[in-house]
Amino acid sequence: MKDIWKINNPHNDDKVIDACSIFGAMDVTGRRFSGEGVIKAITNMHDRSNGLGGGFAIYGLFPDHADNYAFHIMYLSAAAKTQTEQFLKDNFQVITDEMVPTRAVKGINNPPLFWRYFIEVDSRKPLDITADDYVVSKVMQVNTGIDDVFVFSSGKNMGVFKGVGYPEQIADFFCLEQYKGYLWTAHGRFPTNTPGWWGGAHPFSLLDWTVVHNGEISSYGINRRYLEQFGYHCTMQTDTEVVAYAVDLLIRKHCLPVELVAKVLAPPFWNEINRQNNGQKELLLTLRQVYGSLLLNGPFTVIIAHTGEMIGLTDRIRLRPLTVGEKGNMLYLSSEESAIRLISPELDSVWTPVGGEPVIGRLGQPLPSRRALAVTGVM
Repeated sequence: MKDIWKINNPHNDDKVIDACSIFGAMDVTGRRFSGEGVIKAITNMHDRSNGLGGGFAIYGLFPDHADNYAFHIMYLSAAAKTQTEQFLKDNFQVITDEMVPTRAVKGINNPPLFWRYFIEVDSRKPLDITADDYVVSKVMQVNTGIDDVFVFSSGKNMGVFKGVGYPEQIADFFCLEQYKGYLWTAHGRFPTNTPGWWGGAHPFSLLDWTVVHNGEISSYGINRRYLEQFGYHCTMQTDTEVVAYAVDLLIRKHCLPVELVAKVLAPPFWNEINRQNNGQKELLLTLRQVYGSLLLNGPFTVIIAHTGEMIGLTDRIRLRPLTVGEKGNMLYLSSEESAIRLISPELDSVWTPVGGEPVIGRLGQPLPSRRALAVTGVM
């Protein structure tokens, strides 16, 4: 049984259930930009954190290795690195590997060793499964079968950087000023019911899916048991992990559109379902019957990202905040409007989304408010 999650609350802070900060920025044209503004925005919400978790996800990160899976791995021992590298060589073609650049930062204590591997799936993959399924199975094998090691990022042309510290400390630690991407998400954590440790920081990731979350998933137990039926194993000791696996299952494997996935994770109330016309009512009832165990109970706001898409979603009654801002080709999602306006003072539009209704930014498509205007014929 892995026990590195026991690196727990060194500050002995009291539980604060309304904290955590989330932020996302995306250029829908695909233009890559530095994370300076994102770091500034998440730092502006410093009081929503307590130094026990911060992290970032960046997309469009490795254009020279865009076709390779990029594994970001944390090690707590030399033996773990030796064993894991042999496992990777036995199951993949390792194109190249390198230490993830870091620097000493005041307040960041006893970090793991971080290493990055660019890999290809080759003929060792069974013919009856996809490359993505093969990668997922091997990530789960490492995270459950080898001590002192965790694969915490495994997608193509993207990467996760996270740990124990305030977000601005984590950005400094991982030298994020040297990176560019077309989509950035960020998180500042104030752990509530789960421990603060390096693997338990946000974002949570599998393949190119990443999730940052403000809130509490009180349905974690039933969500976890349902996902285990499909080969997912929760090893990060934090409730948000189930969201990353749920979207991978629903969107990648079951091919549901984001709009229906929102109805699974944050379904309408029963009285609202009963008011729908017969076709819509039947669809919503079917989703509840088939995927009832993936309903996310409890207050939450999440930013879900993957290649080419950023999605904001809250629980049905909006117990956690989310603000949407647009400027030019930029889409912003944030816990607080002030964080957006700090880096983009003159927004084209800003609004609070309806609970349970996803806000979706997509590469090559108009921003959400412009799409809505086009649908209504106002534009």
